[in-house]
Amino acid sequence: MIKANGEAKFIPLYEALASEVRWRIMDLIADSEMNVKDIAAALELSPSIVTMHIRKLEQAGLIDSRRIRLNGGTHKLCSLKQNNIEIELPSASRTARIREQTISVGHYTAFEVHPTCGLGTHEKEIGVWDDPRYFLDPERVHAAILWFGRGYVEYKTPNYMLPDQTASAIEISVEIASEAPGLRDHWPSDIRFTFNGISLGTWTSPADFGRAARGKYTPTWWHRNVNQYGLLKTIRVDDSGTYMDGERMSDVTIEDIKLEEPFWTLRFTVDEEGSNVGGLTLYGSGFGNHDQDIIIRVQR
Repeated sequence: MIKANGEAKFIPLYEALASEVRWRIMDLIADSEMNVKDIAAALELSPSIVTMHIRKLEQAGLIDSRRIRLNGGTHKLCSLKQNNIEIELPSASRTARIREQTISVGHYTAFEVHPTCGLGTHEKEIGVWDDPRYFLDPERVHAAILWFGRGYVEYKTPNYMLPDQTASAIEISVEIASEAPGLRDHWPSDIRFTFNGISLGTWTSPADFGRAARGKYTPTWWHRNVNQYGLLKTIRVDDSGTYMDGERMSDVTIEDIKLEEPFWTLRFTVDEEGSNVGGLTLYGSGFGNHDQDIIIRVQR
């Protein structure tokens, strides 16, 4: 189930729902997956138009798709990913109790990365690709995209809460994907999220996206055959557990993650011993499909 509210990250969801055609697509694939050609025939629309609608539903996190080889051709099969959406309407009390902190992709404070790897600003590449030494280049603070095959990057941010304040929930929002040599529609990678040394859980990124289209905000000078965009993922930790996009991720609660620390530490890891060692790409403002950096929201 998706738990949505008035935050900007949910605009693609609301846009995806504002179409009779997309509702009909979800109705068709509710019971079993279908390929794009069959969906187009059922709706009496062209495959190109249906593909556009499918892309919007994918970006909203409402459907999944996979490609298979069948009868000498490649078929894209689509299935419904969500059964329910819970929307929280705005309230003055909720808005007043949220503090948002932003961390630029290049402002990491520790790292251990292994090729393939690299960084880029809005204007240029930083150093030479696949050379971890450039992760200490002075220009890395301007990085708006970074990637590596395995290892981790770690970020620190001040704890701005006053001694008499407590948090009821914390959310981490980031655009993220796998890292393949080039671009791969199927390139799973197990990415682990850690906060203040506590593992929140692991999410398997499905791909290194970009074969179908450039990233919406990715600069025009950026190479077409490498990382274009990721998925916007939101992790929420509250008193009942840890959730990613509304789906339970682990039993870690708000009391477990040491919010009393003066500085909070966020780490993204691709473990060498993971089942899917498919790398990691982080997209910041000015890259990818979501014009944002890493965001931490504290709800009191």
